[in-house]
Amino acid sequence: MPWYVLYTKPRNEKKVAENLQKLGFTVYCPLVEVVKQWSDRKKKVQEPLLTSYIFIQLEEQQRNQVFQVAGVVRYLYWLGKPAIVRNEEITTLQSWLLNGNQKLQIEQLRPGSKITLKEGVFKGIDAIVKEQRGKKMQLVLESLGIVVIMEMAQNVVE
Repeated sequence: MPWYVLYTKPRNEKKVAENLQKLGFTVYCPLVEVVKQWSDRKKKVQEPLLTSYIFIQLEEQQRNQVFQVAGVVRYLYWLGKPAIVRNEEITTLQSWLLNGNQKLQIEQLRPGSKITLKEGVFKGIDAIVKEQRGKKMQLVLESLGIVVIMEMAQNVVE
């Protein structure tokens, strides 16, 4: 069965995962231990690694059943289809977290991000993201002295 990515209401990840498990679904909400400090004390708490995202394994025909649970907003889509995560990626993430290798910083492409194009006419050229709207990105190709607008597909950037 494929793994899908669910988007949840903010700070509802653990509760949504728990309620989906009660309904019999296989759910994975990667958690990391973080030290929180209040004015009077410090405490270790479990926080989701990916805020507002959880992974769920189910059949295609079961996809609408998840909306019975309060806190589920929608599925994450990639190129017009529900995003699917491979079993190997989930296993790698689980083993990585179990081994304590939790020094991770997740960043999205933002204006100013430097990327290398892996496919197409500009393959191998370094670019700077100027703007991103949906699948379209405005890229500055300094080596060529131009600005291009590209529709991005999977595996096009590094």
